[in-house]
Amino acid sequence: MTFEDTLPYLVAVGRCVFAVVFVMQILPLLIWAERKGAAYIQDRPGPNRAHVFGIRAAGLVHTLNDVVKLIMKEDIVPSHVEKRYWAAAPVIAMSVALCTWVVVPFGDNFMGYQLKVSDIDGGVLFVLAATSIGVYGVMLAGWASNNKFSLLGGLRASAQMVSYELSMGLSAVVVFLMAGSVSLSTIAEMQAGPIWNWVVFTPMGLLAFVLFWTAAFAETNRTPFDLPEGEAELVGGYHTEYSSLRFALFFMAEYANMIVASSVTATLFFGGYNVPFVTPAMLREHADWVLMAAAGAAPLFLVFAVLAWKRQSRPFYQALPAGDARLKEPKVFVGVWVGAALAHLAIGAAGAMGVASKLSLNFATFGFLENTAIFGPDLVTAVVQVTVLAAKVLFGCWFFIWVRWTVPRFRYDQLMDLGWKRMLPLALANVLAAGIWVAFFPNGLLATLGLK
Repeated sequence: MTFEDTLPYLVAVGRCVFAVVFVMQILPLLIWAERKGAAYIQDRPGPNRAHVFGIRAAGLVHTLNDVVKLIMKEDIVPSHVEKRYWAAAPVIAMSVALCTWVVVPFGDNFMGYQLKVSDIDGGVLFVLAATSIGVYGVMLAGWASNNKFSLLGGLRASAQMVSYELSMGLSAVVVFLMAGSVSLSTIAEMQAGPIWNWVVFTPMGLLAFVLFWTAAFAETNRTPFDLPEGEAELVGGYHTEYSSLRFALFFMAEYANMIVASSVTATLFFGGYNVPFVTPAMLREHADWVLMAAAGAAPLFLVFAVLAWKRQSRPFYQALPAGDARLKEPKVFVGVWVGAALAHLAIGAAGAMGVASKLSLNFATFGFLENTAIFGPDLVTAVVQVTVLAAKVLFGCWFFIWVRWTVPRFRYDQLMDLGWKRMLPLALANVLAAGIWVAFFPNGLLATLGLK
């Protein structure tokens, strides 16, 4: 079997690995951002003491400590639980959270291969179906625990899913109508270029986004809709009887669901992997210019290096005894930020060489490399698109965290009233309005008026 024969299989494996790595690498950052964000909002330091060889990384090392702690802790299996179902519940919750991301496109294509794990025409339908199945893990945990608090948490989760899944699905229907497709890849492609191509750039799209995003809070069991956990009245809700790594799976599943919800929302309403006002073809055509623009980040990294160096004058470092490992941290980060600045300058220089060769020789080279007119621009485009999608996802996750530590939890009756009496009628009216809009402006408002 030749390399050309095995390449499709290697690409398929690479897509799957990337999907898992994308989610799992953001998870520790979210846990850190949750703890530090809560600390800033509540005016307290937050995690800032644990270190590895003197490196604290603003408390990021605490997340590594949590991983070790949860793995090493005793795995307690209560005698009164239904063991098989009880053990399966956290696995279901985490597995569904990871599987949902497989239909989210993280780029258009790379050397002829689509940049997403699975090419499903009804990608949005798969997301809605998978998120509905995800609640089975919570329900099963509540029932199998044989605990009244856990059971109430599982029942709340199921009622919450039914209430908000309807509004979420109807909001997605508005996108189907506006885009004429249920494929996430097609929806993302249609939003490339000018801002008026984006689905959210209509009154119906804006309302659909607000309803979809609100329902996403309920689907992920995040505050103010974290009634299934409700530690004030349910101790810990559905995961009361879990400890060690099993509890960690539920904990990670919540953050994985945040990543998936942010990814799907960004793809449906905010262009997904697309750079605002820029098409993938424009990125490929001007790949050298994109590389040259990377040098613009170098001064920012140098500013970070200066700030890291100035940290040595803080009272915390002044109070440390001589020889303490933590005294090395500012110098280490100075090296990290200077290295990042030099790397970006090198990338910018490569792009500048490519631009100069094209302008002077009119020859299709890519940077200082030759015979890479396909691979080079494709690689730059893929990196930019993945970076843009990651930035949008991180912004959505930050919004989840911000709301959690700002808005108080709803009462259960308020949760149900909002879902059934407010959001559902609005979602139905929005679908009707979107249908009328599409009937009058089948090619879009600007095209119908001759402005596009």
